[in-house]
Parts: sequence; structure tokens; C-alpha cells
Amino acid sequence: MSKTIIISNRLPVQLQISEGGIVATPSVGGLATGMKSIHNSGESLWIGWSGLTDEETPAQLNNAIDEALAEHNCSRVNLSQQEMEGYYFGFSNRTIWPLFHYFMEYTEFELSFWESYKAVNQKFADAIIAKSNDDDIIWIHDYQLMLVPQMVKEKKPNAAIGFFLHIPFPSYEIFRTLPWREELLTGLLGADLIGFHTYDYERHFLSSVRRLLGLEVSFNDINTGNRIVKVDSFPMGIDYKKFHDAAITHNALAPENRSILQKRLDDHKISAPDTKLILSIDRLDYSKGIAKRISAFEYFLNKYPEYKEKVRLVILAVPSRSNVPQYKLLKKEIDELVGRLNGELSTVNWTPIWYFYRSMPFKNLIDLYTSSDIAWLTPLRDGMNLVAKEYIATRTDKTGVLILSEMAGSAYEMNEALLINPNNFEHQAETLKKAITMPKKEQMARNMFLQKRLERYNVEVWAREFMNALKNQMKNNEAFVSKKMDNQILKHIIQDYKKAKNRLIFLDYDGTLADFHVDPQKASPDEALYEVLDKIHNQKNTTLFLISGRDKQTFTKWFLHKKYNMIVEHGVWISRNGEEFSMLEKVKSDWMHKIKPVLESFVDRTPGSFIEEKNYSLAWHYRNTDPDFGEKRATELNTVLTSLTSNDSLSVLNGNKVMEVKSSNVNKGRAAVRVLSESNFDFIFAMGDDWTDEYMFEELPESTISIKVGRQKTQAKYFVANTKKVRELIQKFVK
Repeated sequence: MSKTIIISNRLPVQLQISEGGIVATPSVGGLATGMKSIHNSGESLWIGWSGLTDEETPAQLNNAIDEALAEHNCSRVNLSQQEMEGYYFGFSNRTIWPLFHYFMEYTEFELSFWESYKAVNQKFADAIIAKSNDDDIIWIHDYQLMLVPQMVKEKKPNAAIGFFLHIPFPSYEIFRTLPWREELLTGLLGADLIGFHTYDYERHFLSSVRRLLGLEVSFNDINTGNRIVKVDSFPMGIDYKKFHDAAITHNALAPENRSILQKRLDDHKISAPDTKLILSIDRLDYSKGIAKRISAFEYFLNKYPEYKEKVRLVILAVPSRSNVPQYKLLKKEIDELVGRLNGELSTVNWTPIWYFYRSMPFKNLIDLYTSSDIAWLTPLRDGMNLVAKEYIATRTDKTGVLILSEMAGSAYEMNEALLINPNNFEHQAETLKKAITMPKKEQMARNMFLQKRLERYNVEVWAREFMNALKNQMKNNEAFVSKKMDNQILKHIIQDYKKAKNRLIFLDYDGTLADFHVDPQKASPDEALYEVLDKIHNQKNTTLFLISGRDKQTFTKWFLHKKYNMIVEHGVWISRNGEEFSMLEKVKSDWMHKIKPVLESFVDRTPGSFIEEKNYSLAWHYRNTDPDFGEKRATELNTVLTSLTSNDSLSVLNGNKVMEVKSSNVNKGRAAVRVLSESNFDFIFAMGDDWTDEYMFEELPESTISIKVGRQKTQAKYFVANTKKVRELIQKFVK
């Protein structure tokens, strides 16, 4: 039976030597939590370092350690202190970490670090090879193990290998400075699926692969010569229920049962009810921007002195890599900044900053999250930043304000937060003031959207989607035809138009008569368009139909007063000569509640996209997304929707930056043929820009003059370049 093998630098358990024996307890870190559902379901094995070096492990306890780990379905990779110094504290944290976080001044390119990194990665790969079968699924995690995928693939070419990077991947210009850049990329390309938190990191990686290795990259597929490697973004979530339920339990505690920290916070709120608590929680790391945050706080208090004694900044700095020289210097800098600011600004009743340098148990984190009015998180560069998500999850009454650096990966999903540039003190001061004075109604409106998204796309969904994508990748290639509209062809069309005794014209709207807009409601008709349409509509022996996927409410507002003939929502509704819309086809909408959650999941994972809910269809718009990313997601969504709707009499229409699901018995072609049957037309003209118009081109008679806007694969006879050319063409109909 196949199993799932998870590999990370550290195992999801803590080992403690106690009274000559060994005790193993589960960890509560983000990765341990995220992988819990996969690790605990079915056959699973987690491979990693135990946390104890060879020197710290008594020889007589080796068997006991293996047995204790086996109870948690774990297997260890043994590392010496020297290996940890070179591989982990050296290459991982003094080369990769600073470079990938854009701190080139802290990056050390030491050959000995690199040699140690290679050797330890080979140790991890050997452990996987020894423990895995060909049908196992292997998921490797993070920057400490970037060579492992290729090392495993060389020995097990048929293995399903996934890799996820939990830190940013830098731009090509930064990454290219690494002496061993090709080796790292080649190592990663041993995976079949490579995952990142955001599309930016994915894009940087693909750019480096294309430029440094010269491999063919098509959207998010990399052709290595003998196989395709898929690259995708999966923003990591949190255990939303755990934090939300903990906050509910916390808020229900009687005062006498609360923690010492919570009692202190309560006393503070009673003694200074108008004082706002601003929370800052980070690991002590230069990438987190703690020192700049303290300086920005000082700038804020000096710019807005009226908030002195009205705000207090609570800083929790969790110790991290304290034996790395740069971290020792950072600790000293922060200590001095806090001491100076408190010394200069404190009063008898007020200390500007409460500073904690320690780890805190989970219940105390909940104390801080639930008691703080504002969370202020300003990393200079951060792969994700789950603290932002945890804070929002604990706001059970939906109050509270999140100020978040736009340099954090989570900022891509959390647009409702107040996003700031951590290097801009002026902007931060203004944003702090906005947060302090934000009405509760606005706080609740912002947090309502954030909480819904975080609850839906939680850490289990993240893990499951990656695993499903890896499985699909292991199971996995267009041409276009069109003739350009030249002056000679146009001349013949105009001649036929003038000679015709009974003309029928179908014109699509968006992308044909009008350019697209990031907000579909702002793509309204201009006076020049009204003028030419009026002339065509009023011509003798001419029947003009605007035929669109737009909703009837919008077309009623824009065109009903003009008394044009209109078909909307791809053929559901029809209006003739200014009459109210009536149904052209009877359709059902009882399927919509099944499909909407699927579209919502793609909205969650595709920043800038949104759902438009029409009377009898659902449309997923992605015009506001990054162009490449939007197309990639659309391809993925099309595959998902096609399989979901195959047995439900539903169709998936791929429009221009929009994907729409609707009933199969309704389309523009069917509607156009209904109109065509009402009279004997000797000139039929149809023009449109996307795949929804292909039904019309296909169903109309061979004699139809069909024109596609844009050069794409099409059933139409001709194409024109853009809406400007469309306007020029139809103007010739009225001259």
C-alpha cells in the first residue's frame, strides 16, 4: 500500500531526555499543524532531524528514541554538531535566508557551508530512498532541503515528489548572485510539483529557471526535456478553528480564572480605558523589521503628540538563532531602541512600549490577540506571516484593525487589512492614526471578509490542495485559424450590405463595441457609440441586435431607452424595440449553490478575481489579476468545472478574462438562430471577441459574415485587431 512521506528539517515532535529515558511530545508549529491531517490519515511517515545532535544523544538511548519516534510515525536523520553548524546555521541561515529575504549585506558565500549543505541534503535523500517505495508520495519542505528532490529523483525516477518553499523566492537579479544557483535550481526541478506562497515567488522562480537553465517555460510548466515540472502558488492558511475557538473559550473565562498576563492586561484597560493596545509579535529576525517599527512608532508619537499616553505598543520578540552573530547584534539594537524611547517619552502613568523577549505559551498568545485593539506587523520581507491570520481569527466580535506590510506574503490575500510600506514612516504614522480612529462598523466590515476567507482557506485546505495538485500532475499539450480583414474584403462586405434588402446584424458588446474595464460596470457606452448604433438601428430594412453575456439590469440601464433589440445573459433574455426583457429560454438556477463554493475557492487563491452572480449564471472575473497568473488559474478552473458540470446540463464559457457557468441549453448561437428564423434575411453579419461568440459563429448560416475581434482560434471567417477597428468598420455601414 502506498504511503505519504513528509520531509522537513525538524520532526513534528519534541524529544526530551528524562530520568534516563526519552519522552516525545507533538510540536505545535505552523508546519506541524498544517501537515497534521495528512500525516494522521492513512499510511504516513515523517522524516527529519530529531532536534538532538549525535553528541547530545546517549548511545544507549538510540533504540528508545527510534521507538518513541515510531509511535508518532516519524523517522530521524542523524546530524552531528559540525553538520548543524555548516548546513543549518551556515548555508541555510547565513546564505539562503538573508539572500532570499533581500538582505544581501548579511549573505555569506562560504564554500564550506555549501559542501556541508550538499552532504546533509544527501543524508536526507538517502533516508527517503531507504524508506520509500515507487508508489509513495513524497513531500519535501523548505529551504534547508532544496537539493533533495533531484537526489531522490535520480534514484527513484517514477516517484511522485512535491516541494514547498515556505520563504520568499527572490527576483532573478538577487538569486543570480548565488555561486551555486544552477545547482539549487536543478535540485528543485527533481520535484514534479513546486509550491510557493504567492504568485510573485513563483514568477521569480520561473524567471530564474528560464534565464539560468535555459529551459522552456510555458505558463507554469517547465519542460526539463524528459518530463514536465508544474509550479504553482498555494498560500498557507492557519488552523482557523483552533484560534477562533480558543478566543471564544478565553472570552468566556471568569476573571478569577484568567492568566496572570490577562489580569495585567485587564488592569491596564480598567486604569486607562481610552488607551489603545498595539500588538507586535515576531521572531527576533532582521527580516521582520522590528527595529524600524520601533522607530516608526517614535515618529508617530512625535508627529501626533496628542496620542501620547493614549497608545501603548506591546512587542513580543520570540528568540531565534541566538548563536548567529547578526541576531545577537539585532537583539542589542532592539534593546537599546526600546530603552531609549521608553526613557525619553515615559511618564509617571505611561510607558510607551511593553517589551517581551521570550516565547509564550498558546494561551498567552490568545491573551494578547484578544486584548489588542490593533495588530501592527511590518516585516521587511516575509514568506507568509501567519501571525496576521491568527490575530484576525481570534477577533470573535469582528473588531480590531490589522496593519500589515505589503512585503508579507499574506498581504496578497488580506486586502481588507491596512497595507503599508514598512520603509515609509510617514505612511505608517498616518495608517496608525487611521487604525486608532477607525469606527467599529468599518473594522467589522473589513474583518468579516477576512474571517470568511481565512476560515474557508485554512491550513488543511492548503495541504489538501497541494497533495491533490501533485497527484493530478502525475497523471498528465493549440493552433488558431483566422483571416485578416483587409480593405478588399471590407469593400466587398460594404457592397453586399448596400445591396441587401433585409439585413440582420449581431454585435457583441464587451471587447467588441467597448473596451474592457477593470470594473465591468464602468465599461459603459459613450456618445460616439450611441450615435453609430442609432444610425444602424434606424436604417430601413436593418435589424440590429446587441447580443451579450451581460446581465439584463445593466443593459436595461444602458440601452433600453434607445429601443435597440437586445439579447443578454448569453440568450436567456430578449428585448425588442424598447420593450421590457422577457425570457427567451426557460432555465434553472438550482445548480448555482453547488458551483459557487468552487469559484470562491479560486477567488481565495487568485488575488484580484471576483464572482459575478447573474440571474441564471455565475461568472468568475480575473481581469484584475496578474495576467499570467490569471490565465493559469483559468486553465485550472476550466478543468475543474468541466469535470463538475459534465453530467448536469451545464456549460463552461471561456470569455475574455471571464469564465462563466450556465445552462447548456442557452447560448448565443441558439438565440441567434431563433431570431434568424423569424424572417428571410439576405445579409447576416455577426461580430464578437471571445469564446462565447463561437456558438453564434458556428450556428449561423455559411453565408454569414462572421468577424472575430482579436487574433485567436475561431469559427469566424475574418478578424479585426481591436474595438477601434470595430468602430471604423460599422461606421462604414452608415455612410
